[in-house]
Amino acid sequence: MAVTHLTKENFDASVASGKVVVDFWATWCGPCRMQSPILDQFAAAHPEVSVCKVDVDEQPELAARFGVMNIPTLLFFVDGKLANKAVGLQSLDRLAAAMGV
Repeated sequence: MAVTHLTKENFDASVASGKVVVDFWATWCGPCRMQSPILDQFAAAHPEVSVCKVDVDEQPELAARFGVMNIPTLLFFVDGKLANKAVGLQSLDRLAAAMGV
């Protein structure tokens, strides 16, 4: 499954149903660039989970809304509700555990 890029316009609809991982990141962030291929692997292994990204430089309102102070920050939603949060580089196993898959 492809990674979806979120904006303040499509965020709520994108996390409203099912399991969704949202990666808050920036192009200049080294750990964020390291997280990206791990998220791609996770998306390929778990098609039942939507993987989305929010560029904090382009969407500062979303970062502020969720209190994102450090990146990468991963938010895990289940049916529109925030179920878990992880800050910093996360492994495949940690992603799976946080999402319950």
